[in-house]
Amino acid sequence: MKQLRAALDGQVRLSGGYIGIEGEHLLEEALRSGLDIKSIFLREDRILPASFVLPPTLEVITVAKDAFVSATETPQGVAALITPPRYSPEALLGGKPLIVITEALQDPGNLGTLIRTAEAFGATGVVTLPGTVSPWNQKALRASAGSALRLPIIAGDTATIDLLRRNGVRILAAVPADGIPATKAGLVEPCAILLGNEGAGLSAAMLGLADERITIPTPGPTESLNAAVAGSILLYEAARQRAGEQ
Repeated sequence: MKQLRAALDGQVRLSGGYIGIEGEHLLEEALRSGLDIKSIFLREDRILPASFVLPPTLEVITVAKDAFVSATETPQGVAALITPPRYSPEALLGGKPLIVITEALQDPGNLGTLIRTAEAFGATGVVTLPGTVSPWNQKALRASAGSALRLPIIAGDTATIDLLRRNGVRILAAVPADGIPATKAGLVEPCAILLGNEGAGLSAAMLGLADERITIPTPGPTESLNAAVAGSILLYEAARQRAGEQ
């Protein structure tokens, strides 16, 4: 229980390296994805659906109502400790790479939404640069709707960007204005969409690493789009262009 509490709070060291998930949906996704699940915790008034296929050696712990720990306001009474999936940067390079790179993205809901959208539109993975919230944050996990358990996600740095470029991946920095319109950016070829902080955008250093800058034309007076919305539109545009190539 101490490990679960630490995992749900994002304290990886105190959790023994495990991450915590809550709710039937995320548990079902973890089981479907074949992830290494250490333990399942069930509140004493809960049972798992008969459709859940559990490995025979998996530990299931029943917990009293007043002892069950949760990171949500309305606990579902189901939680688990899992080993976080680990990937190398090379895992993002399969097929025709379409990668999302986030710099200092701090809202977990934004990151989770981006991960979910990235999987939906066929991205090969996500790179989180320093300053970005952990994809294992509980809000980020819920916003990803399970995609974070399937899509390759790595914590990277400028060396990761260099590796992608050496493997033929163009780095495209999303900027509010004065970039190439997204519809003309040529997203069919291997590319990585670089997204910045919700308020400050991309740093000068990151902009300097980009091969091109791209912009979503917006006829309205709004200065910029929400980071998750902008990333989602660019991912959709990439999927649209790639579908047209077939």
